[in-house]
Amino acid sequence: MPTPLRLFLAINLPPAERQAIHDAVAPLRAAARGVSWVAADKLHLTLKFIGAQPPEAADALRAAIAPAASRAAAATLALGGLGAFPDLRAPRVIWMRVQPDPRLELLHHDLEIACADAGYELDGRTFRPHITLGRVRERLAPPAARALADAARGVHYRGRARAASVEIMVTEQSAQGSRYRAVASLALAGGA
Repeated sequence: MPTPLRLFLAINLPPAERQAIHDAVAPLRAAARGVSWVAADKLHLTLKFIGAQPPEAADALRAAIAPAASRAAAATLALGGLGAFPDLRAPRVIWMRVQPDPRLELLHHDLEIACADAGYELDGRTFRPHITLGRVRERLAPPAARALADAARGVHYRGRARAASVEIMVTEQSAQGSRYRAVASLALAGGA
């Protein structure tokens, strides 16, 4: 039986932008060592998590979302501001904000509909675009959460990244940890 693929749809940031974000949030990593921090080369904007699928699903997913991607306008993402889900007092996911943009909202909506039409579960949650910086595996003690919140107030990063394509990504597990790999890239209108 072939190994299933863990798929998701993403906008990948340029390497220089990834590194700049990673460098800017170094104070967060120093303040909360108990967080599983995302490496610079993995920073991205998730548009939709698909989950474990058979290997042939990547091609079918590509065909399903291609029309939505080809209709969507390329955009420039404005990045900056830190937060957490549910909040910085009891964080589970620590993130950098991607400022809302109608083109990004429409792309997300159209991808959700295309995926639902292809048989994938519709995500009814409000789309809150963000770059995941870290995940908290075990609840942070109150002093560590305060130190993280204090460090977050000191990060004033502002950046921009061109969203010119949507990638179908696969998460690969190895002894060295997880790695993300694009299995398909679909250009947005005006994104080439």
